[in-house]
Parts: sequence; C-alpha cells; structure tokens
Amino acid sequence: MTESSPTSAGTAGSAAVSAPDGGPGARRGPVVLALMLAMGLAALDGTIVSTAVPQIVGDLGGLSVFSWLFSGYLLAVTVTLPVYGKLSDTFGRKPVLIAGTVLFLVGSLLCAAAWNMASLIAFRVVQGLGGGALQGTVQTIAADLYPLKERPRIQARLSSVWAASSIAGPAAGGLLAGYADWRWIFLINLPVGLLALWLVGRHLVEPARTAPRERVRIDWAGALAIFATGAVLITALVQGGVAWPWLSAPSLGLLGGAAALAALTVVIERRAAEPIIPGWVWRRRTIAAVNLSLGALGLLMVAPTVFLPTYAQSVLGLGPIAAGFVLSSWTLSWPISAALSNRVYTRIGFRLTAVLGISLALVLLLAFPFLPFPGEPWQPALLMLLLGAALGLFQLPLIVGVQSTVPYGERGTTTASVLFCRQVGQSIGAALFGAIANGVLAARLGAGTDLDTLSPALAATDGIRRAVDAAVDYVYVGAAGAAALALLALLTLAPRRFPVLEESAGDGRSGQEAGAR
Repeated sequence: MTESSPTSAGTAGSAAVSAPDGGPGARRGPVVLALMLAMGLAALDGTIVSTAVPQIVGDLGGLSVFSWLFSGYLLAVTVTLPVYGKLSDTFGRKPVLIAGTVLFLVGSLLCAAAWNMASLIAFRVVQGLGGGALQGTVQTIAADLYPLKERPRIQARLSSVWAASSIAGPAAGGLLAGYADWRWIFLINLPVGLLALWLVGRHLVEPARTAPRERVRIDWAGALAIFATGAVLITALVQGGVAWPWLSAPSLGLLGGAAALAALTVVIERRAAEPIIPGWVWRRRTIAAVNLSLGALGLLMVAPTVFLPTYAQSVLGLGPIAAGFVLSSWTLSWPISAALSNRVYTRIGFRLTAVLGISLALVLLLAFPFLPFPGEPWQPALLMLLLGAALGLFQLPLIVGVQSTVPYGERGTTTASVLFCRQVGQSIGAALFGAIANGVLAARLGAGTDLDTLSPALAATDGIRRAVDAAVDYVYVGAAGAAALALLALLTLAPRRFPVLEESAGDGRSGQEAGAR
C-alpha cells in the first residue's frame, strides 16, 4: 500500500534544494566522524553527570532540587527537537548543527563556572537547548549522507556511540569527580565539540538552496507554545509523587495547564503559515504510526535503564559497577542488530521487521517476572542482551523507513517528530513506572515507603529484597504493555509497505515516489 507525499518545493516559504556539489559522499568520512563526536556529546551527558552528583551536591548544596540537573536538560532537549527539525528544513542542516553545538559548548562552559545549584540547573537548561539540535540534526544529516541501502551502517555507528557512552560515561565521571574536580565533566566537552565544529565547517557540503519565493516566516508563537506545554507537562511528571502527591492541587493544576497549553498549541499551529509541527506529520499514516510506536519505545526503555540497576544491587546484591554491566549488555547487542537489520527489511519490509522486533521484545519483557528469586546476574543480563537485539530490529527500520518516505525538505521535521515522541515517552514512563514501583513498595512495606527512602537500606533484609523484586516485576509488566501499544500502532496504523521515495543518484536525496517496502 502506498500513499502520496508532496515535495517540499510546493511548500510556501520553504527553500528548494538541489544536489550537493560532488554529492555528500565526497567528504563523508570526516563528516561521519563529526556526527559521531556530536552525538557523543549528547550521549555522554546523562551518564557522566549522574556519577558526579554526590560531589556536586557536596560542593554546591541543593540536595532537594538536584534532580533538575537532569529534568531541566531533558525538558530543553525535548521541546526544542521539533523547532530544530523545522529550522533545518528551512535553513539547512549545517547552520543548525553548528549553532546547536556552539550553544551546547557555551552551556558546558557556564556549567563548569556555576556557583550554586540554581545557576548549575539554569546552565544545564542552556546545554539542553543545544542538545536538542545535536540529537535531531545529527540523525537527519546521517539520512542525507547515505542512500537507503547504506543507512543502517551510519545508524549503527551512531548507536555504537550510545553503547560506548553508557559504559565509558560512569567511569569517566567517577574518575574526574574523584581524582580531579567535578567541573571537568563539563570542560571535557570543549575539545570534543570544537573538533566536531571544525570537521562540520570544513567538510559538510549541503545541497545548493535557491531563494524561497517569499520571505521565510518562522513560527515563533508555535515554538513558544511548544516550549511552554513541554515545560509544564514535564514539571508535572517529574515533581508529581515526589514534591507533592499525584492527586494534589499542584499536580492536577499542572496537568490541566499542560492540556490547555497543548490545545492552544494546536490552534496556533493550524493557523501558522509555516508551523513548527505541521499537521501532515500526523495525517500521514506512516509517520503517525512511527511516532506512536517510538513514543511507546521511549516508555518501555525506562524500565531497564532506571529500575534494572536498583534490582541488580538490591535483589542480586551486586555493586554499582557490576550492576552497570548487567544493564550495559543490551547496548552491545542493539547496534549489532541494527547494523544487520537491513538484511531483514530489504526482504520482508520495514513494517514486518519492526513487528518482529517489538514482538520479541514483548515476550522478553514478560519473561522478566519469571526470573527466580534471587537468581543469578547472568539471567537478567541474558534477557537484556536479547532485548537489545530485538529493539535494534524494531527502532532502526522505523527510523530509516520513515525518513525514506519524505523528500529532503521534510526530512528534518519528520526525524525531529519521531525523536520528540520518543523523548516524551521517556518522560511519561519515568513518572508512570516510578508511581507503579512506589505503589508496590508501599503496599508491601507500609505507606510512605518508596525507592528513595529505601536506598540506604537496599538488600538489608529479605523482606525488602522481595518487595523490590516485586516492584521491578510490575514495572517490566508495564513495559510489556508499552511494547503491546507499539505493536498495536504498527498493525493498525502503519501501511503494509512503506511508500519509499526514489533517490537521486549520488546524494541519497528523495525525489518522486518509487515504490513500497
């Protein structure tokens, strides 16, 4: 089944594009290195900072609000993704990536100079404003550089950056915080980012862009509305159940405010000449299905990344480093599976490959509650290894497939919408699964008990260990529910064959609709 996809040349205010001089393959090697370095900045951020939190709090104080070091960054990344996607389609990928990298580095420098927790949180938001450009634009340029059959190779390299960062980040953060100073975890970004900037500026050649027929109008009202909606929603999700009860006036007020702002955003975007989130990303079945599926992926990813280390330490009795290795096993299989996924989807199609991957993930997530108590470390590690392989088959075909259904001038917006939905899914998952885990603990150990209050006493008694085991089991069942939602979205919304567009020779750029896959 195919669907038509209008070209960007017919979109008012969008710049037309033509083939790049010499094709993007001319200087692909240095550009790929630059993309991996830029992605590394974003990938290392969370893991390297988290290990230095005790030193940061000891120096600056602010224990009650330190979680905003991560939430503030996440907020800024999430709400700016669609903005940068639209800007990259309008003005080109190169200026957006350069501006985002510079902003990230400025934020890093400011973080290193922070004088208290409030200033550090504010500067982390500045970092996040640049991080949104890094995540979205890097993925878009990767699709621009490579034709469809070669895209798994670059995507696997980018996935390997995340895998390496999940292992190297905690070690580097611990070493810098323990033997140097925590401020170096931000200063170390500067040489990496500057090298990426130099490589992009020197080697990235973009398609020539003709002047638009009319002056480009930027939807600043829409951008502000998206930012406000995301800020209020993420604040409600992060603080709900922590700073105040879920059914309290602050939580209900923030959630109601987020709903009202979301409605206002829809109104603004419908009236905008060049909306930040155009309606076609939801009207086209393929893009809508991928958005919902990867939103569910973001939701289910919270279960292992947030709760498995706690399970490994409290139930299995492992130390922090060994617990990290149990989690990192899925980062080994994910990029390998992603790199090999093209051998599957070239035969059976993008949709069926993703269905296969998420179906396997669903089975593996449901298997977790059946692990014996207390069990051996290799058992959850094996499940995570298999889960990474399943999700590699699921995520990459969807990203490559949806990028291949739109022309060059819509690829940035499409990629950003997919990543935006995944980020929102992670925010919702953190709040939802945190509430599930704390509810199980409270039921088994008494009201007022949660993972935070138990952390000093983890693995102290058999009763606590069994309670944590049950809480994580319920979280994994919830993650299986998210996998089922992703499967349902693919089966009911996605076309049986993705409407892949023809690619111009030498540049990997989409042209007319060529067929389906």
